[in-house]
Amino acid sequence: MTSTSSFLPSEIPWGEPAGAVAAALRTDPIQGLTGSEALRRLAVYGLNQLRARSPRSIWKVLLAQFTSLLVGLLLVGTGLAFLAREWEEGAAILVVVLANGAIGFVMEFRAARAMEALRALGVARTTVLRDGQVARIPAESLVPGDVVLVEGGDVVTADLRLLEASKLLASEAALTGESLPVAKHSAAIPVGRPLAERSNMLYKATALTRGTGRGVVVATGMRTELGQIAELVVEAEEGETPLERRLTGLGRRLVWSALGISLFVIVAGVAKGEDPFLVVETAIALAVAAVPEGLPIIATIALARGMQRMARHDAIVNRMAAMETLGAATMILTDKTGTLTENRLSVRLLVTSEGEARSSPWQGVGERARRLVEAAVLCNDAALTERDAVGDPIDVALLRLGVEAGLHRAALLERWPEVHEEAFDPETRLMGTAHVAGGEIRVAVKGAVEAVLPLCVAAATEAGVHRLEEVGRGAWRAQGDELARQGLRVLAIADRRGGPADQLYHDLTLLGLVGIADPPRADAADALLACQRAGIRVVMVTGDHPATARTIARQVGLLPEGSESEVVLGDEITGPEALSPRQRKRLLAATVVARASPLQKLRLLALHQGNGEVVAMTGDGVNDAPALARADVGIAMGERGTDVAREAADVVLRTDAFTAIVEAIRQGRVIVQNLRVFIVYLLSCNLSEVGVVTVALLLGAPLPLLPLQILFLNLVTDVFPALALGLGEGDPSTLVRPPRRARAPLLGPRQWRTISAYAALLTAAALIAQWLTLHGPRPETASTITFLTLALGQLWHVFNMRSVDSGILRNPVTRNRLVWAALALCVGLVLLALGIPAVARILALRQPGWQGWLTVLGFSLVAVLVGQAGIQLRGRRSRRVVASGEGRAMGDGAGMRPA
Repeated sequence: MTSTSSFLPSEIPWGEPAGAVAAALRTDPIQGLTGSEALRRLAVYGLNQLRARSPRSIWKVLLAQFTSLLVGLLLVGTGLAFLAREWEEGAAILVVVLANGAIGFVMEFRAARAMEALRALGVARTTVLRDGQVARIPAESLVPGDVVLVEGGDVVTADLRLLEASKLLASEAALTGESLPVAKHSAAIPVGRPLAERSNMLYKATALTRGTGRGVVVATGMRTELGQIAELVVEAEEGETPLERRLTGLGRRLVWSALGISLFVIVAGVAKGEDPFLVVETAIALAVAAVPEGLPIIATIALARGMQRMARHDAIVNRMAAMETLGAATMILTDKTGTLTENRLSVRLLVTSEGEARSSPWQGVGERARRLVEAAVLCNDAALTERDAVGDPIDVALLRLGVEAGLHRAALLERWPEVHEEAFDPETRLMGTAHVAGGEIRVAVKGAVEAVLPLCVAAATEAGVHRLEEVGRGAWRAQGDELARQGLRVLAIADRRGGPADQLYHDLTLLGLVGIADPPRADAADALLACQRAGIRVVMVTGDHPATARTIARQVGLLPEGSESEVVLGDEITGPEALSPRQRKRLLAATVVARASPLQKLRLLALHQGNGEVVAMTGDGVNDAPALARADVGIAMGERGTDVAREAADVVLRTDAFTAIVEAIRQGRVIVQNLRVFIVYLLSCNLSEVGVVTVALLLGAPLPLLPLQILFLNLVTDVFPALALGLGEGDPSTLVRPPRRARAPLLGPRQWRTISAYAALLTAAALIAQWLTLHGPRPETASTITFLTLALGQLWHVFNMRSVDSGILRNPVTRNRLVWAALALCVGLVLLALGIPAVARILALRQPGWQGWLTVLGFSLVAVLVGQAGIQLRGRRSRRVVASGEGRAMGDGAGMRPA
């Protein structure tokens, strides 16, 4: 494959002038590459990707199914059977091993592929020039010679030689370890500089913290500096999520408990005079049955399925651990723009000394308004084409205003070429540009009203430029406040003729105000109401004017209509040590926080976390990244969010809609609820198998189940219904319950009591059926009756996995088509085992006769009938508690309330 550097005059692009590098790469810095040339180079250089970790091979996944302690125990049982010349039994155990391995392989393979498909959803995109047009393309399509436009908040997606830069700062800690951002420029530098001092280069995976720039791609994929490092890195396995670690720990405890029970069975069975070989095989089978070895795999599949559902609702999960935390969220700190509003910004109003202009299209506006629009279009970082709009939505709205007024940015820049820019700074809330034409300097500035007014010494009026006194500033400030009360975002526009080009914020002339409308989302009010019902508090934290924030909060129902609730200003959020108890209480109670900077958002987040809240926080800017990383769940905006914010977040919203946050929280709750339900089901079934054998031995009864029957139960009647429960859609009432405690264990005391109670019911029903058969006309069918009673009892037991506040006939379990499919499959397998003579002989099953079937059907229903009665009683008790005002129903599946 051709080397990228073959285009270059040397292999050191930072040592060459920017124009020479562009020329060597045969690219036009203004037009970029043509589409056809980009495709040709893509074929030569390949995709702009680092060599990804190879997916776990099929053979490794398959081999892993046969390396566990439980499989080892089964193989010991196989060996014992062959030693005793029990050829059929040994072969049957071997079949069980292979079948168990096949099921595990299919489940794990599907889970792995599902996770890989989810990762593919988060495709990075880059702004480039192609055929003279600004376009957003997948970063993997970048090729050497592409001209890339960058700005603060971007993550660099290839190695770039800068052609131009304005106030550009890059955080290169990922490559150099240097924690402070590095200032960038476009001039050539000495050849021998180390990477950390190559200030005219941008490197893949570094982050831009402010400013704007344009660069030409000099290396992609594995040819980048990061790619060369990646070649040296030894592949590492992905770490487990906290949830997976807890499940693994639970599995280990169950293994040791099962081994202890098996040892007891061996000692008790031999002491009772049972066949030692049979007792050992039974003990091994019990050990295998007692441990739900499919637990981590089913959990992974459930997590992947939940993440896929979230993706369908436009929420992409970056970190799987966030799924569990989402279900415990008690508070959302949300931005306003694009989340509670539509982010379809349009200019509704211009205010100049000539008065207000509310016309659209904006043709024929007055001279003052025209000058204002010119300045707004010049002081702009967005790009507007017939096909696309790239840049900040406010800038895009201003460009559209210019188009309607006949003032196109490209034409204006031809008349007034830009020579200097101060990129927008969220701390100062200002942006400025300087332009030169015929030796004359023109400065254009835009920003928040309270930020621009102090910089203005004059105002443009019909009679010319007049000095701006304090009274005049007060009038403009009052006008801005009035527009904000109408729910408009308000910008002040100013300019200056003459003066130094590098000092933008001095001696400005105020041109007027721009009112920009961003209507509330139609679904925001319902989403906020859903949060309220779910026990989740929502706080709006915005950089907008307090009056704008209050108006929007009322429109979406966050503040009741007519409420005079105070809006807290960001300036009030100081460090925690400086807060008085009264200030702390005021901040914790605030529903709307306005004019908040990123640092103040971070402080507010820490304040609520210190108060015991589990906080989900939204953000979009590069300065939001620290807060997104620190939040319990960081949620980045996918449409308007910066790359840095998306990298720092746990969840990325593709549509920026608040409804997607609510759905993400619902899915987080559903996943934890499903995990808890299928674990309760699995463990109660497994413990019933252990209980049947153990209690029978303690009572001196014959062995109620034979080894292969136990293994059949474990393989057939546990796994498929449990998997179906783990993939359920969830209870519709999920979002009308309070969030679970963040530190609550997956299985608390209440769940363990439920598991024990259900296991006792299944055990008692099977043993009573055995006792009646032993004392009936056909005692030789006792083992078969016990087996069938326990098998069918476990299958019907799946209906006990509903919550206390759901109906008997209509609930998440009965609506789950996978549950019905699992039941049909399992019942069919049980009947086949009984009906195929060869299989029945290996499992030591006999035809039970009609009396036996009556016993089986009657006692297999005991657990589900008693369980349903118990759930109904608990449901009535919960409803009485709610009616009395002392609490609310908190059903969480399996007839339980959450721990």
